[in-house]
Amino acid sequence: MIYCPDCPGILAQVTNFITVNKGNIIYLDQYVDHVDNIFFMRIEWALEEFLIPRGKIQDYFGTLIAKRYDMKFRLYFSDVKPRMAIFVSKMSHCLYDMLARYNAGEWDVEIPLIISNHPDLQEVAHRFGIPFHLFEITKENKVAQEEAEMELLSRESVSFIVLARYMQIISEEMIAAYPNHIINIHHSFLPAFVGAKPYHAAYERGVKIIGATSHYVTRDLDAGPIIEQDVARITHKDTVQDLIAKGKDLEKIVLSRAVKKHIDRKILVFKNKTVIFS
Repeated sequence: MIYCPDCPGILAQVTNFITVNKGNIIYLDQYVDHVDNIFFMRIEWALEEFLIPRGKIQDYFGTLIAKRYDMKFRLYFSDVKPRMAIFVSKMSHCLYDMLARYNAGEWDVEIPLIISNHPDLQEVAHRFGIPFHLFEITKENKVAQEEAEMELLSRESVSFIVLARYMQIISEEMIAAYPNHIINIHHSFLPAFVGAKPYHAAYERGVKIIGATSHYVTRDLDAGPIIEQDVARITHKDTVQDLIAKGKDLEKIVLSRAVKKHIDRKILVFKNKTVIFS
C-alpha cells in the first residue's frame, strides 16, 4: 500500500517496476483525494518469477520509486499471518463472534493469546484452545500490569490488538507501541448519551437509530480513524432490552468487519481518516 502527493505517472511507474521484474499483478485499487491532492494505491503481485529477492524488494522499491515521489509505503507478504491479541473484560458477545470466525477458518490470522482484567471469560478461551492471561488491574498497579502485558505481547510477536469490549483505557505507551494497530468497538450513542447506561438514556429519549463504530485507538479517546460503522432502526415498540440486544449484534458484526479488513491489509490511514480498499 502506498500514498504520496498526486502527479502524473505514478501508476505507470509502480506497475512498470513490477512487470519489468517479471511480477504478475493480481490486484490493483487506487484512489485520488483531490482535496489534499494525495494518491493512494494498493497492489498485489505474485512472486514466483520475480527477479528481485524477497528480502531486497523494500530497498529496491524505496530507492527506485518511493524517493522520487516522496512516497510512503508498506510491504506485506501474504504467507506471513498477522498475530492478533484480543483484550476482553466481562462481556462475551464480540469475543464469541471473532473466535467462531477464526475457528471456522474465515480469517487468515493467528491468535496466540487473550488478555483480560477479569477471570470471567477464561473458560471461553480454553474452549477454543487459546491461552488466557489474567492481569487484574487497579488504580495502584495499572502501570506495572500494562508493562507486563506489553512484555507478553512482544514475546508473542503480536502485530495488532483488538479490544473486544475491554473496559480499560489503554495507555499512551501502548498506543505508541501499536500505532493504528489497536482496534476498538463501541456503541455510537457518544457523545449524546454517556455514562454506564447509555441504552437506558437512549430509550428514554426515544431514539430511532442505534449504531456501532469500530476505529483505531489514538490518544484522543474514541476519536481515532473510523474503520467500520453500521446502524439499526428502533421503534416505540422496542424495550431497553431490545435496544441492548440489537446493540450487541451491531457491535460484534461491526468489529468483525473491521478486524477482517485489517487482517486482509485493506486499510490505509491518512491523517485521522481511513482509506478502505475494495
